Amino acid sequence: MKKPLTGSALKWIAILTMLIDHVGACLIEVFVMNAHGTSPLAGRLTGEQIMAWYDFDIYLRLIGRVSFPIFCFLLVEGAVHTRDMGKYMLRLTLFALLSEVPFDLAFHNMLFFTGGQNVFLTLAMGLFAVWILKGWRQQVWRLPLGLLLPAFAAQLLLTDYGAVGVLVIVLMYLLRERPWLRAVVCVFVLVAFNSLEWPTAFSFLLIALYNGERGRQPKYFFYGFYPGHLLMLWAVGRFLLVNFV
Repeated sequence: MKKPLTGSALKWIAILTMLIDHVGACLIEVFVMNAHGTSPLAGRLTGEQIMAWYDFDIYLRLIGRVSFPIFCFLLVEGAVHTRDMGKYMLRLTLFALLSEVPFDLAFHNMLFFTGGQNVFLTLAMGLFAVWILKGWRQQVWRLPLGLLLPAFAAQLLLTDYGAVGVLVIVLMYLLRERPWLRAVVCVFVLVAFNSLEWPTAFSFLLIALYNGERGRQPKYFFYGFYPGHLLMLWAVGRFLLVNFV
């Protein structure tokens, strides 16, 4: 029986769960709960109201854990099948840079914030690792270099998921022909990094339903969706929530 999920279907699931996650991380935590002290709603909610929002936020963030492993998996699939790794790397890096201001606005309500960078940079570092690792069986030196250099860069730049995110991408690549071992090892790494990452187990159940087909998808939709939805969430939090919360 043919597996039901194309690459396009997986990407839509990842996009939807990411959006749910960011409703919590951006709207609720930044603007309602005032996690960074930059919300225009500061001082308007009681402690009891904030705790009620906190409980809702936890559910949203748990659902959102599903997205990252799927994006990592699709990144590795793209890296394995791309005809031009250089263009792939350039495109990912370019959109990482374009997404930084929307990321800072949505996650901190600040135009520039140096204490954390967006997940596109993590994916770019992971793709760079895979690029180095290609052909590592013939050149063993590629294995430590492919892991350590990009992981160090991600941690130094304080990207979302940091070195752990790069490690997950590397494991996805190295264990791509052993799917169940890949799932167990990656979930273990993510949960060891943060106990709230346990819903990533569902990501690998969905990945197990992948049928190997790309499916129909707008070529640049996700690249544009990422900074676009961050700007939208920031605008809602900054200008609309004031009138409704």
